Amino acid sequence: MELLNTLNEKQREAAAHDKGPILVIAGAGTGKTRVLTHRIANLIGTNKAMPWEILAITFTNKAANEMKERISQLIDYSVDKMWIGTFHSICVRILRRDIDRIGYDRNFIIYDTSDQKTLIKDCIKELDLDVKKYNSNVIKSIISNEKNNRVNPDKFTSEHYGSFYHRNVGDVYALYEKKLKLANALDFDDLLIKALELLEREQDVRDSYQERFKYILVDEYQDTNNIQYNLVKILGKKKGGENNVFVVGDDDQSIYGWRGADITNILNFENDFEGAKTVKLEKNYRSTNVILSAANGVIKNNSQRKGKNLYTDFQDGNLIRIFEMDNEKDEAFTVASLMKKENRDNHVEYSDMAVLYRTNAQSRALEEGLIREGIPYKIVGGQKFYERKEIKDLVAYLMLIYNQKDGLSLDRIINVPKRKIGARTIEILTECANENGISMFEACFEASELGLTPSASKSIGDFVSMMEMLMIKKEVMPVSEFIQAVWEDTGYKNMLMEDDTIEGRSRVDNVDEFLSAAKDFEERYEENTLEDFLAHISLLADVDKTEEKVDCVTLMTVHAAKGLEYDTVFITGLEEGIFPIIHQDEESDDDIEEERRLFYVAITRAKRMLYITHANDRMRFGNHEMKSKSRFLKEIPKECIEEENPLAFAAKKLEMMDEAFGGFRSSDGSTRKKPSFVKDTFFKGSSTYEEDKKPRLKSDSIEAGDRIMHKAWGEGTVVQLKKDGSTTIAVIAFENKGIKNVILGYAPIEKIQ
Repeated sequence: MELLNTLNEKQREAAAHDKGPILVIAGAGTGKTRVLTHRIANLIGTNKAMPWEILAITFTNKAANEMKERISQLIDYSVDKMWIGTFHSICVRILRRDIDRIGYDRNFIIYDTSDQKTLIKDCIKELDLDVKKYNSNVIKSIISNEKNNRVNPDKFTSEHYGSFYHRNVGDVYALYEKKLKLANALDFDDLLIKALELLEREQDVRDSYQERFKYILVDEYQDTNNIQYNLVKILGKKKGGENNVFVVGDDDQSIYGWRGADITNILNFENDFEGAKTVKLEKNYRSTNVILSAANGVIKNNSQRKGKNLYTDFQDGNLIRIFEMDNEKDEAFTVASLMKKENRDNHVEYSDMAVLYRTNAQSRALEEGLIREGIPYKIVGGQKFYERKEIKDLVAYLMLIYNQKDGLSLDRIINVPKRKIGARTIEILTECANENGISMFEACFEASELGLTPSASKSIGDFVSMMEMLMIKKEVMPVSEFIQAVWEDTGYKNMLMEDDTIEGRSRVDNVDEFLSAAKDFEERYEENTLEDFLAHISLLADVDKTEEKVDCVTLMTVHAAKGLEYDTVFITGLEEGIFPIIHQDEESDDDIEEERRLFYVAITRAKRMLYITHANDRMRFGNHEMKSKSRFLKEIPKECIEEENPLAFAAKKLEMMDEAFGGFRSSDGSTRKKPSFVKDTFFKGSSTYEEDKKPRLKSDSIEAGDRIMHKAWGEGTVVQLKKDGSTTIAVIAFENKGIKNVILGYAPIEKIQ
């Protein structure tokens, strides 16, 4: 027991547990890994088990390696003989020994995600299905989901026989499984499924592992899916009813339901393992009492939970500061300003700060804000915004339209989306360009004379016609509308929309954010041609390419932040429809509870200081959307928070711009001329800015029926005025642009007398 003396009372109770099943509910920051490693060390140190009689299962290789390292520091025994690894790695070891029992050779190969997609594409082609309708990513997702629910191709087809689409998907699934078997290959899902099948079918194999592993320990049990749950159950079931299964998890941090995790596995543990003991770890070693009180106040609103109350010996700490911002630009500026203040006043390193958001697309505005303020940053779990493939592809289209001599851009997008323009065709075009000293795009005009196949020649002609039409549109459309046209006319939108997976939807969100960036640029700057916009984003992207510094802020989604901790945390975008991401008219109790658990995870990443921001207006799909604050903010106990005046930082912004450009109100109250390239609308919401141009339209100066002129959309008629709090929205019918919603006091419109 001397080994366990460094643990607190509850940790020691869990680690010293002798026989029988035990569930350890380990709240955020309560030392679950410490308990797991000390339990293993104690089992070996007290001779209750030899190293090879222990099975410890984690969810990541990083966690497994950390566990091995910690155990090796606690005991003198070698950890090499211990089975410590992920579910997948443990299952591979089981299958390598006995997979021949279920009809495979032991030298099976493992297909990764890329291999799976290639094989599914081959199946689609072999079945002569339309590749546009039968998207490989979507079908891969369907197959994975059905496998994990133990639904084979025949059953899937039978259950969906009334749907022509799903019958064909069933055929793809069946052919995919046949090709895997012929290749003696398993995909990632098969590693778990086939191991479970082997253990269920072969009693002697099952008995040998049940006898071998006297003690089984599972980390992050709340994240297990149906197959993983059954693997734990079958391995842990001993002859005579002794189940030495030790699982650690936190039902309040179950945030992966969208990928198959089943929270009922941890909630029903006592029912599944008779006589199970439960120990709750509630003493937190990470955060202040204020942060923990906020987390407790939020999560208690969930019904699907065991119930616990985190506490700490740390002093109360700083109040959580909640900022109501005008829009995402002010949000980014505020976050950057607060970071500088924390760094300057509290000596917090940038590397000990993190910005969390619900979706990757939100990073764009934040990245631009940090870049402008010169704050180094890195993105975890994703690429920097302007380095994402879909963004680089669209930028390549824009670059080629602007400059037809740009061979790199043409090479990138000439066959994206697929236009049946193959490598040999591109090679012939390149040869023509080099021989005649012309650009690749000019060589496309010679396609019919280059001996190409009729199909390739037609594809090139169609591509050129499309690009020429876009070049015409460039001259007559505002930048944001023009990019929308490129997105649609090139077929890129249809290509992404067909990918109905989480990754596919994320890529669509990123393009929507790119359209919003164009709209934002259009409204912010007087000089806003395509040339200006390309220069603007090129400068931002160029800054991204500078050498990454060690001391930098971390940007990531809340999902990516699980298991991490930072001194200072910023949670951004706390608005309905964003966080929670579900809209009120489509929500279910299960969905909203998982979103609340996600917010709980975000709060408990902070050790000392937590900032939360929400915006009243956010640009989405290239349009302004009025937002209301997240319901979760109302669940934080009032005594934990301090709400901030959104204009406080707007005033500081103007002061900084004044110093940079000499164009705004000085500290003595005098005003000077605003730089010409900055639009009036950039400073919407600030009471300290005196415009030197014609005032924007106010809600009391316009009525339904008035004729107006919009700088980008031309003339229109006001058909309705709507109130949203203190904001007035005008519904305007434009002669050539249809009906638009614009925010009075923000939109660049003038009343026609």
